Amino acid sequence: MSDPRQAALFAAFERARRQTMALIDGLTTEDCMVQSMPDASPVKWHLAHASWFFETFVLEAVRPDVPPFDPAFRVLFNSYYVGVGERHPRPERGVLSRPSLDTVLGYRETVDARMAELLDGPPQSARLLDLVELGIHHEQQHQELILTDLKHHFSRNPLRPAYRPPPTLAEAPVAALSFLPSDGGLVDIGHDGPGFAFDNETPRHRVWLEPFEFASRTVTNREYQAFIADDGYARPELWLSDGWDACQQEGWKVPLYWQRDAPERWTLFTLYGQRPVDPDEPVCHVSYYEADAYARWAGARLPTESEWECVARSDIARSAAPRRDAACHPRPQKPDGPVHGDVWEWTQSAYLPYPGFKPAAGAVGEYNGKFMVNQMVLRGGSCATPSGHLRPSYRNFFPPSARWQFSGIRLAR
Repeated sequence: MSDPRQAALFAAFERARRQTMALIDGLTTEDCMVQSMPDASPVKWHLAHASWFFETFVLEAVRPDVPPFDPAFRVLFNSYYVGVGERHPRPERGVLSRPSLDTVLGYRETVDARMAELLDGPPQSARLLDLVELGIHHEQQHQELILTDLKHHFSRNPLRPAYRPPPTLAEAPVAALSFLPSDGGLVDIGHDGPGFAFDNETPRHRVWLEPFEFASRTVTNREYQAFIADDGYARPELWLSDGWDACQQEGWKVPLYWQRDAPERWTLFTLYGQRPVDPDEPVCHVSYYEADAYARWAGARLPTESEWECVARSDIARSAAPRRDAACHPRPQKPDGPVHGDVWEWTQSAYLPYPGFKPAAGAVGEYNGKFMVNQMVLRGGSCATPSGHLRPSYRNFFPPSARWQFSGIRLAR
């Protein structure tokens, strides 16, 4: 192998695959089987689907004559790629007691061996290497989903199991909330290279921003508790119509995973187990509707995604600073912390294509483009996000009622 890019991708592939396996260290077979809601998937399914992606889009393209590991996997572990063929229903992934976890791990090993043979061999086309790179970042997205989905699974267990022991952290001062002015103006938005980006981060284009102010940090649990105490969940004037309907139908009174143990004592479920609410941590597991209602209550609003990216690019030195590996729970934001924090930040922007956006040809073009409706954009990254995805142009997206991601609030005005 003489292609430097191919060598780098081979190393990145092996690293990503090891990182995924490290996430399941200590889990039981039963842990990997659970599906607690239709929007979440079993850990076992994530392990198989990430391998399915490489087998379907990379290995089949190179050696279509090589039989698949198991022909049934093409249906069982296809997520939403209609162009590939039939798919097992998402809400029923938890019924797949077969194949066993051991079989799925054997599937991963087989795909790993075939990918190693491919990437450690003769130079491949740029198009194929693009697919390999996409597959690596796709696997990293599923690393984050393993943590968020597993948290929801464990939260439904009355034993309140812990995924990992809690770390010992030094107390840090909490940043005072202030609003930083921005002149706005004509700004460039979108990925500008070098490096990888998903197709929904392009094309780069210009946007006009009116002057605005941007909160210096995300909203804390202490601040959100004041919203709760002021009957924020019972005041329809603070809520969008759809949000109020969702709030009433779902019975929202507090963020997901919170519960009151005593009149003045709140606890929340974390991947470290049940623990008291830390007032200085960023509030998380709130929907877009809750974030928007809080912003109205606070006399502010949510930023647009263009405003968020404008500030993140001006803060690039701190935003690009090295950070720890993915963690299990957000930490208080330091006074000099970067815009990229420990919770995803809802924006008021609908998830729509950028001007000139065109999805890739074929089934792989379904990766992002077909979801550009009925979703809201989140920016930044969370404690569970792989560090390579913390870039100013990254666009995450979820339905406005979604709460199981590590989603929080940053204000603007």
